Amino acid sequence: MLVMVDIDHFRKLALSFPDATEEPHFHLSSFRYKGKIFATWWEAENRAMVKLTPEEQSIFCSMEEKVFFPVNGTWGQKGATFVDLGKVRKDMFKDALALAYEGVSKKKKK
Repeated sequence: MLVMVDIDHFRKLALSFPDATEEPHFHLSSFRYKGKIFATWWEAENRAMVKLTPEEQSIFCSMEEKVFFPVNGTWGQKGATFVDLGKVRKDMFKDALALAYEGVSKKKKK
């Protein structure tokens, strides 16, 4: 039986990363590293957005296209990826969330 990712699990995972915080972002909850968003929670749609690279997005979407799918428009073309929290396996979500965090936390400052 598939166990979906609920907001408590999402929040626990996201806040387990060093210096991660939860902050409001318009009508969403966002998870950030030093002010930079790596994930958001879309409560009404029961999904998350994780900020992946386009290459990472391609891999996740090809593995589970009904679970991982690009955000519409330019953000999606840059790697912003929706995750259906009612269908995603916990281990896959954890991997995607970790990549999103790493992508934001490891960026070099200009």
